Amino acid sequence: MMTWSQIFSPVGGSLGLSALVAVIPILYFFWALAVKRMKGHVAGSTTLLVAVLIAILVYGMPVGMAVMSAIQGAVYGILPIGWIIIASVFLYKLTVKSGQFDIIRSSVVSITEDRRLQALLIAFSFGAFLEGAAGFGAPVAISAALLAGIGFHPLYAAGICLLANTAPVAFGAIGTPIIAVSGPTGIPAIDISQIVGRQLPLLSILVPFYLVVLMCGFRRTMEVLPAILVSGISFAVTQFFTSNYMGPELPDILSALVSIVCLTLFLKVWQPRSIFRFEADQTETRTVGGAGATGGKNGETLLAGRVLYAWSPFLVLTALISLWGIPAVKLALTGKYEGGNVLLSALNSIGKALTFAPPVPGLHRLVIGANGKPIDAVFKLELLVAAGTAILFAAVITKFICRLSWREWGKTFGETLCELRFAIVTIASVVGFAYVANASGMSTTLGMTLAATGILFPFFSPILGWLGVFLTGSDTSSNLLFGGLQKVTAIQLGMDPALAIAANSSGGVTGKMISPQSIAVACAAVGLAGKDADLFRFTCRHSVLLLLIICMLTYLQTNILSWMLP
Repeated sequence: MMTWSQIFSPVGGSLGLSALVAVIPILYFFWALAVKRMKGHVAGSTTLLVAVLIAILVYGMPVGMAVMSAIQGAVYGILPIGWIIIASVFLYKLTVKSGQFDIIRSSVVSITEDRRLQALLIAFSFGAFLEGAAGFGAPVAISAALLAGIGFHPLYAAGICLLANTAPVAFGAIGTPIIAVSGPTGIPAIDISQIVGRQLPLLSILVPFYLVVLMCGFRRTMEVLPAILVSGISFAVTQFFTSNYMGPELPDILSALVSIVCLTLFLKVWQPRSIFRFEADQTETRTVGGAGATGGKNGETLLAGRVLYAWSPFLVLTALISLWGIPAVKLALTGKYEGGNVLLSALNSIGKALTFAPPVPGLHRLVIGANGKPIDAVFKLELLVAAGTAILFAAVITKFICRLSWREWGKTFGETLCELRFAIVTIASVVGFAYVANASGMSTTLGMTLAATGILFPFFSPILGWLGVFLTGSDTSSNLLFGGLQKVTAIQLGMDPALAIAANSSGGVTGKMISPQSIAVACAAVGLAGKDADLFRFTCRHSVLLLLIICMLTYLQTNILSWMLP
């Protein structure tokens, strides 16, 4: 078949004019959600259509290639991203159906009845742990469902979890975003990790304070400032030391565990003078007492064993996700393990049988990229290694823990699929849009435009990462998309290339909360499918504000704050 070469200045040979056209699908999506308040699947599908038309009519991409790139993205949107949200919501619904979630709710209240502190424990700390272990939507889906389950308004639960998920994203999925960009750029992962670890700890301190202010205002936030500082500082300090002296793999997991332990212990000896509740909350008081915590149905005491039993589905989930994240296990799950361990070798055989990478017809190695080389295009179907599969295994184990029949288990799974059908369409369409933008060259046009800002590039460098995560929904994908461009531009301008790549990752984390995929996942998790516009309006301004903080920090680190760099 004939090949097609990407063109990055298709409008009169002007990069600026081409960028104005390339940004149209993004502006349309913002308009569709923020202004017209379209349902997510409608906004996503029409945005994909706009992108395909621009790719064909402006960039000259052959119709078949544009359509196949959209299909490739849609498949990736379903697996692994959509699979994660299906499995996560399914697991949550099983705990609700079995009645165990009532005990989970009461056990959280036994630590603190204060909604502000519950948000810190679940949205910030527990969400960060899940981000470090799995990433790809699991932390927002599970933590948002937990918050909604214990009484948070669904929109608040989703919005707070998206905001809280800012700080840990760069080190998500056992450091995948940083490890992935290290290879193609040639910058050692530890060098990038060290710089990211000297940027994000500032957000790790700010974000807990910021999300509580959103919940209750500045005055009520100051009432729990000691707890906020314990949560944020313990996380930030651990994040700094692990990222600088251990590498990118463990900052999220260790920081989250330290934060959870420190805040829980602190709340044993300190509680705010007044308890903050939502207006819709019931007014009964629950306290910690003796051998267990009160707060179950009819006020009965919750013994430690019963609480542990209720939490066991999520403990199993945590264990499996952590296991899935171990590098050697991950290799075996994809059929790439070459070591001598008998168990991993056996797992490797299964992983190989369940891993498929068929080429995308009419697209694979037919698009010639900026470097003059053909671009691979495959359907990446890794069934066993997908985080959603780990969550499904946790759901199977939960079936036995909670003594549910297979009939109930299957019925709940069917209900979950039915509830999430529009959310999956949203995810598939917006990931399809991202793939079209990448394959046609639109993303590169936008990146090259920002890279042409000269001496101001250090300020605009994080915006590339933000844009990349908005387009792809992944800090890893954003780093791979713009990492090389960041390095080349930084070298030309005399900027530390490791700082530019780190800025791409740090800026990207602020785009996670407005990424269409993240919005769809969060809405689906709390039962707000179709309400993407409301959640997008909630998170958009916060994303821009946090991005500007990273932009200013990166710019200052090239001069006034250069002492912060390793």
